[in-house]
Amino acid sequence: MSQLNQKTKGILCIITAAFFFSVMNVFIRMAGDLPSVQKSFFRNLVAMLFAALVLLRNRQPEGLDRNKILWLVLRSVFGTASLLCNYYAVDHLVMADAAMLNKIGPFFAILCSFLLLGERIAPFQGAAVAAAFGGSLLIVKPTGLSMELIPAVIGFLGGAFSGVSYTMVRVLGKKGVRGPFIIFFFSTFSCTVTLPALLLDYHPMTAAQLGILMLAGLSAAAAQFAVTSAYRFAPAKELSVYDYSQVLFSAVLGFFLFHQVPDALSWLGYLVIFATALAMFFYNTRSAQAQ
Repeated sequence: MSQLNQKTKGILCIITAAFFFSVMNVFIRMAGDLPSVQKSFFRNLVAMLFAALVLLRNRQPEGLDRNKILWLVLRSVFGTASLLCNYYAVDHLVMADAAMLNKIGPFFAILCSFLLLGERIAPFQGAAVAAAFGGSLLIVKPTGLSMELIPAVIGFLGGAFSGVSYTMVRVLGKKGVRGPFIIFFFSTFSCTVTLPALLLDYHPMTAAQLGILMLAGLSAAAAQFAVTSAYRFAPAKELSVYDYSQVLFSAVLGFFLFHQVPDALSWLGYLVIFATALAMFFYNTRSAQAQ
């Protein structure tokens, strides 16, 4: 029963992360015409400060060794690469195409979990992730016609790097590294890497833009805490389907804030994702009870 509880916690955390990532994207869009590196820097700066406050409040020694530091650096490298690639894709591709490319992350998370952690993938779980991917395809409807080769490849790499980085979060969780420290290390690393580019191409901001970016950073911090906890609670194969709930949250926020009305194919995609998530939940429940 304890194993089921861990899975349930992981599911709740990944859905929470999906919601806050959707809110973050709303604020990023509201921030206006600013360089993607500048938006990325302020997003990570707030997350870094938030994680630092949590660490200072707890004041527990982390007990790092060379092996843990190596995984932290790898998580930060792939996470930062994913962030920059995804922003580049959003800036140079049709939004639907960029979103679709970003949704390959869960597939790479499952593959990397198999390669790095030896976590087996049941046929039903693989089929469920494929079904959720198909549901997302119905929603975002990538045209393929406007996808230039270089931005498309970069967007694909962004999704792949995302899956790899979250697998490394799970590796770190298994090694006992706390979530707030993982977030602090990653955010600090990302800020350090993007700072030179920010200084070279800084665009002055209004007070409103700065405030919106601060809110985007807070939303990102909440999402990172949730997703870090999720992959520490449960393996990628148990969570990947629920990561697609971000598409649903984005649709609702887009409707109320930007008056975007989904078409019939989008509604069909929502149905597929909900049905798949529900089927996966019952499958995990039965599997845990059988053990």
